[in-house]
Amino acid sequence: MDFTSLIGIFFGIVCILIGQALEGGNVGQLLQITAAFIVFGGTIGAVILSFSVVELKNAFILLKDVFMGEKVDFDEITSEIIKFATKARREGVISLEKEARNASDSLLVLGLEAVSDGTDPALVRQMMETQITLLEEKVNGGAKVWESAGGFSPTIGIIGAVLGLIQVMQNLSDPSKLGAGIAVAFVATVYGVGAANLIFIPISTKLKFKYKKVFRKKEMIVEGILAIQAGESPALIERKLQAYVLDSHMKEEEI
Repeated sequence: MDFTSLIGIFFGIVCILIGQALEGGNVGQLLQITAAFIVFGGTIGAVILSFSVVELKNAFILLKDVFMGEKVDFDEITSEIIKFATKARREGVISLEKEARNASDSLLVLGLEAVSDGTDPALVRQMMETQITLLEEKVNGGAKVWESAGGFSPTIGIIGAVLGLIQVMQNLSDPSKLGAGIAVAFVATVYGVGAANLIFIPISTKLKFKYKKVFRKKEMIVEGILAIQAGESPALIERKLQAYVLDSHMKEEEI
């Protein structure tokens, strides 16, 4: 569970509501079914028009990674690769065929099976990099869906505001109907801007950030597999992989 995602959304919304209360308002003033229907319905429609069914499906599948997702442990994957390297050194790369099934990562499985089959190193690299590229396209596509929703919703909120003002202008002679139109106008803007900056865009950003670590792990696996195939010693492979681990830790500290 990624508690920063839950805390971020909760904290942002709660602070806005507290600010509303400090201004003398209440939560009920922000509950506008008409405004919500316009903003969220319009945003969903725009997103559906912009992307294919596959891209939309991927975006919702990836949503769970914002709140859950795999925890990338670089030290653990390094130890696993060294274990395979040690076995290959002692018993030959063909011995990795059975071990491949127990690997923790699908890319590691692919690489170990290819190496044990005696596949050309260039082809092994190409196969593994192709799998990484496909994953990158999936993640970037999913993040783009949420980012686009964040771009559409403020504009749809403005449309809601204009529609509310139209109702106000049409009912100037009837003061009893002015309040509803004004409420829709302002609340629609709040929904549009709030959803974009508190939900949609942060989701896109979090996906990209979390998968940076995943892609770094994939790079380590490619480097490790090719080193095993080249017959390098486990100690040398470990030193190579440690460079990725140290670089990752340094970037996390900078953030």
